[in-house]
Amino acid sequence: QVQLVESGGGLVQAGGSLRLSCAASGSIVGIDVMGWYRQAPGKSREWVATITIGGRTGNADSVEGRCTISRDNAKNTVYLQMNSLKPEDTGVYYCHMAVRDIEYWGKGTLVTVSS
Repeated sequence: QVQLVESGGGLVQAGGSLRLSCAASGSIVGIDVMGWYRQAPGKSREWVATITIGGRTGNADSVEGRCTISRDNAKNTVYLQMNSLKPEDTGVYYCHMAVRDIEYWGKGTLVTVSS
């Protein structure tokens, strides 16, 4: 059974940094993309950043210049380095993985940015 486990969330002051990690475990063959989504209180889930198996990255305009996604293919792990955090970055951050036509989600890690 495939599992995604996030870590690294927490409480941070505005302007601070956090590094989120997501480790995938189980019978995984042929990961296409891994990435991060977030859901702020009272809002729908939104895309944050994605990285392909080949290392191509993309991120939302809202985090442009502040977030960097990376991955360790050997460890099936994806990271999200977040800098210059703002209160509007507060939310639950979910790890996402696509393996061919199947999508997997983690349970999320809470990021709270205080002003």
